[in-house]
Amino acid sequence: MGILNLFKKKEPINTTNEDDNGELPSLSDFKFYYLYGFTDQPNQVSADFDQFNALYKLVIGQIGGAAITNSYHPYFIVNPKGTTVWAAAYIKLYINENKGEVFNNISTAAAIYGVDTSPILKDMHVWPDTRLTNAENPVFSKYVPFIIPFLVSASHPDSSLPESSHPELNWDKEINSGMATKGNATAYVEQVNAAIKFFMPPPAFIIGFDEFDENNPSGMIDKFIECKSMFKAEA
Repeated sequence: MGILNLFKKKEPINTTNEDDNGELPSLSDFKFYYLYGFTDQPNQVSADFDQFNALYKLVIGQIGGAAITNSYHPYFIVNPKGTTVWAAAYIKLYINENKGEVFNNISTAAAIYGVDTSPILKDMHVWPDTRLTNAENPVFSKYVPFIIPFLVSASHPDSSLPESSHPELNWDKEINSGMATKGNATAYVEQVNAAIKFFMPPPAFIIGFDEFDENNPSGMIDKFIECKSMFKAEA
């Protein structure tokens, strides 16, 4: 499937205002990560930032960014103007009157800011890639896909270090450690599942974690399609 029109390139957001360290970071200075899994109520929100802060650190680690305080069905993560949930989070940080301090804290002090994007992403917009629709895959009417997004700084806190030295994501570190020592990472994934219960109670469960690619949004849908074998008796 081709690149979705919903994700068409937009005019860049003006980032010419400066803080004490120079030009503010652009959206391209962040990475778009997400947990993904299944539930029966995919679109949730919570104002409990302490819990989101803990979830962010459990999954991302000591890297600054935005803990997006929402979960979404994938067809809710982009609005008709082509604004993704990650761009929406960036915009909310950027319009903050203290944005210079906010972005500086993110890049140099690994600060985490809570951002609710639900006012911007209220409605479902089915992508040209329709594989998550009930009509095409009825199993997803019972096991409903969802994501929990994270907007993560791509800058190393020490600007003198190369990008290749960027801190390892905690998800990668824990998964690799579990596989190396036990042959599985079940204990860590169960820890992540426990950490989302404050706003996504059972039957919600996490399957994995990935980086969103605006040039290949169908890659996200591929992740859910690959899980269909888990529900083989009902697919």
